[in-house]
Amino acid sequence: MIYQLALHTNPDYTRAMKENYHISHLSKLPKWRRPEALLILMAIAMPLAFSVWSALLNNFVVEIIRFDGLDIGILHTVREIPGFFAVGVISILLFFREQTLALLMLGLLGLATAATAWFPHLSGILTITLLSSIGFHFFETVNQSLQLQWFSKEEAPGKLGKLMAIGSAATLIAYIFIIFGWDKLNLSFNSAYMLAGFACFLLAVLGYILFPDFKASIPQTKKMVLRKRYWLYYLLQFMSGARRQIFVVFAGFMMVEKFGMDVQQLTTLYLINLILNICLAPLIGRAVARHGERNALAVEYLGLALVFFAYGGIYLFGWGVLIAAILYLLDHLFFALALAIKTYFQKIADPRDIAATAAVAFTINHIAAIFLPVVLGFLWLASPFLVFCAAGILAVFSFVLALLIPGEPRIGKETIFCVS
Repeated sequence: MIYQLALHTNPDYTRAMKENYHISHLSKLPKWRRPEALLILMAIAMPLAFSVWSALLNNFVVEIIRFDGLDIGILHTVREIPGFFAVGVISILLFFREQTLALLMLGLLGLATAATAWFPHLSGILTITLLSSIGFHFFETVNQSLQLQWFSKEEAPGKLGKLMAIGSAATLIAYIFIIFGWDKLNLSFNSAYMLAGFACFLLAVLGYILFPDFKASIPQTKKMVLRKRYWLYYLLQFMSGARRQIFVVFAGFMMVEKFGMDVQQLTTLYLINLILNICLAPLIGRAVARHGERNALAVEYLGLALVFFAYGGIYLFGWGVLIAAILYLLDHLFFALALAIKTYFQKIADPRDIAATAAVAFTINHIAAIFLPVVLGFLWLASPFLVFCAAGILAVFSFVLALLIPGEPRIGKETIFCVS
């Protein structure tokens, strides 16, 4: 059964004055101007802004604005609002091509990141965070759609792992810049945010100038689509958003609040994680291709459950910073397996649904993100242990959902309950 919200089609004004190439006829283009090269450029640009923003955020809001657990919960709730409205991307695509919209939103992310430290008070940081979040979430929605359209089902796991590794390498460069620049170059929060943000913006402009418009093999549906047979994919997206939100909001905050990590210490921890991701992300992509989405996601969710319960043990048993740091690294590695959700959807989806469903899925992914940070922010003030226990329970439920994925998912065989 399908529920559709019909939208009227308007001319795409962004195609004028640009070359157009069909995705299946690219032999005349040099490799550096092909779709994969553009995805690589965007995989480099986005982390330059977002990783610096997130790496410095906890220290910035604690040291400069004096946030507590409730304040950080409010900030992340505001940040997730655009993700909840990502379904609106479908309407915007009536006026812009996906490729153009991705670069516009990437530019917005860069500019907003550059302005992060200009307004060091609650209302200022909330406003700038909202703008950067619009850029980030709308970019990610369209970027995921383009990846699944431009890569075949056979090559997608490996290519997505490669893009993940490239993004980690870009983030690594940004973190090295923070670590050495903080002392050697006397970087401030403002200068770091400006350099990273404007670098992202410049790459977005280059992406628009240097690359032609790529026309996908299958036209995308420009209306909201909800299909009953995607129900497991929707549930996996919802649970993924809930778990990740707890990690993003409270794991890093714990490192600063409980263990007093400064910018350099926290960034060094991120640095170690990135080196692991650069080495392991391509292997993770190949592992998903070899062992299947069900096994990959089951390993991820079981591992995350153990990590989250262990986070709670830090508060229950008084474990030290070394245990916390190890858990933080394991947390990131298990989350890398989440690319299997993308490839699972690619295998079960009608190719025409990819753009519309990517937008719907992003909204579903952020439903919990709207209320969880504030609710758990209040709970954090009473018991951080209970916050991480809640995350562990969500991961266990996700593990059960992963077991419902068939060994070889396809259209008509979306779950183990399908008989075809």
